[in-house]
Amino acid sequence: MVKAIVGANWGDEGKGKITDMMAQEADIIVRFQGGANAGHTIVNNYGKFALHTLPSGVFTEHVTSVIGNGVALNIPLLFQEIQSIVDRGVPRPRILVSDRAQIVMPYHILFDQYEEERLGGKSFGSTKSGIAPFYSDKYAKIGFQVSELFDEELLSEKVERVCQLKNVLLEHLYHKPQIVPGELLATLHDYRDMVAPYVCDVAAFLDRALKEEKTVLLEGQLGTLKDPDHGIYPMVTSSSTLAAYGAIGAGLPPYEIKQIVTVCKAYSSAVGAGAFVSELFGEEAEELRRRGGDGGEYGATTGRPRRVGWFDCVASRYGCRLQGTTDVAFTVLDVLGYLEEIPVCVGYEIQGEVTKEFPVTAKLQKAKPVFEVLPGWKCEIRGIRKYEDLPENCRRYIEFIEGQIGYPITMVSNGPGREDIIYRKSALG
Repeated sequence: MVKAIVGANWGDEGKGKITDMMAQEADIIVRFQGGANAGHTIVNNYGKFALHTLPSGVFTEHVTSVIGNGVALNIPLLFQEIQSIVDRGVPRPRILVSDRAQIVMPYHILFDQYEEERLGGKSFGSTKSGIAPFYSDKYAKIGFQVSELFDEELLSEKVERVCQLKNVLLEHLYHKPQIVPGELLATLHDYRDMVAPYVCDVAAFLDRALKEEKTVLLEGQLGTLKDPDHGIYPMVTSSSTLAAYGAIGAGLPPYEIKQIVTVCKAYSSAVGAGAFVSELFGEEAEELRRRGGDGGEYGATTGRPRRVGWFDCVASRYGCRLQGTTDVAFTVLDVLGYLEEIPVCVGYEIQGEVTKEFPVTAKLQKAKPVFEVLPGWKCEIRGIRKYEDLPENCRRYIEFIEGQIGYPITMVSNGPGREDIIYRKSALG
């Protein structure tokens, strides 16, 4: 059986914790898109970790962790990350890397930095991890697949050809030092030696696993609103963040994905630029940011303060619909325990009209939030394990949001730990 864990909103919803939790019942976990440009924060018996490329199942010994063909693979970062968790007492994880995954090249990171520099005030708020240049090259058919590292003749010829192209941009557009083909080839030889023991035909491996009735988790990065087709374009990422892409990015038939757990925060947060209708500012935002997540709302990859706001039913309903949600995991609910009242964004006012449909970016820029205010519960809810033991106003908050988004909230996270989870039977079935 295949299950996907994806984000409903801008990313940073708490997918890492849900994957770490669901890994206990899984055999294989696959990262199917994105790269080291976003992180998943995990708190478990080994401590607190920020993962960037590794799937969040690496803390579960029986799980095989897979880097799928859809991932932007930064090879040295992957191995630094493996070493960093092993150094902290985590058993060395079982890793497989798709022979069809493509490699983030050293020049991708440079081009990302140079382009943001060139754009100045009109930049996209990139994490400068090389992701946009990587996917640009992949679709321009000048990317390097892992399998190509093992064909020396092909590799040497391709390095020469690609360097010729890149050096024109470096010289004339960015006025930066050129790439030396021999040095790049030597770097790729180092990458080959690092990755060689882990390379695998992942699609064939997963096909065998499903025939053996193994459980496969697909772990997404970021959320619906960062999808290049369906998100807040152009302030999006460069690979599809939707569960449907999991079939492509892992190499699976789409009909195998039976459960889609879409993770929603109990309030909203986002790193980076782009429209964010329910955003808070000033002291109100600072207090929510300070109390939020585990140790505050700061990006796991960038350390940047996250933008925060009230729960957005319009964006979340849209996010869940595009994902094909079967279950909603509702996270960081415990954070809201300090509030007397909790506003919830239930609609957008755009040029005098109120809508509950999430619009295209140009209209989104003009949207103003329409709020409904709910009473808070003013107490600590960490440690509660049964839904009926939550304060009445807390249950009313969950049920109100569930009714607004129209998808069943079957898991409620009320703390950062793996065990801080409440399973509930939704009224929606």
